[in-house]
Amino acid sequence: MNTVVLNLEPIAHLTDEQFYQLCIANRDLSLEMNAAGKLIIVPPVGGESGNQEADLITDLNNWNRQAKLGKVFSSSTIFILPNGAKRSPDAAWVKLERWEALTLEQRKKFPPLVPDFAIELRSESDRLQPLQEKMQEYIENGLRLGWLINPQDAKVEIYRLNKAVEVLQMPAILSGEDILPGFELQV
Repeated sequence: MNTVVLNLEPIAHLTDEQFYQLCIANRDLSLEMNAAGKLIIVPPVGGESGNQEADLITDLNNWNRQAKLGKVFSSSTIFILPNGAKRSPDAAWVKLERWEALTLEQRKKFPPLVPDFAIELRSESDRLQPLQEKMQEYIENGLRLGWLINPQDAKVEIYRLNKAVEVLQMPAILSGEDILPGFELQV
């Protein structure tokens, strides 16, 4: 299954609240929206990708339970980025102070912030370029560290704020650097 992109701009520009209501009314769909207002319908992943994603979230959450420095989010969480895009990384982490600065209403709906850290895991159905563009969008909106894990090409792309993308061959040990102190992931 491929990602489907619908251009709604000719007929409508959805507000954050309208997009939220659209997602609630269509819970069986995984939806995102880019900054240009195009609705993105993300296909489900297969068992292998779903298991890999679960492992990533588990490792990140286990580290965070010890460190107690932030909040971990699954691929079901949509973040409203400063550029207006509504994006859902496969795994994300937000520094506790930034999370606590949000109102209760903002926490219950789609948080209006870019995560401090995000992981995108390329599944069999994903094309690489849209994921790279998504990672770049996160960086342009303030993401501090991001990993694009690409099992098909046995590579990991590391995105850092104000730095060139670094590409590593797998297997590799990824470091959370100063964003996630002490966090390491074997991929």
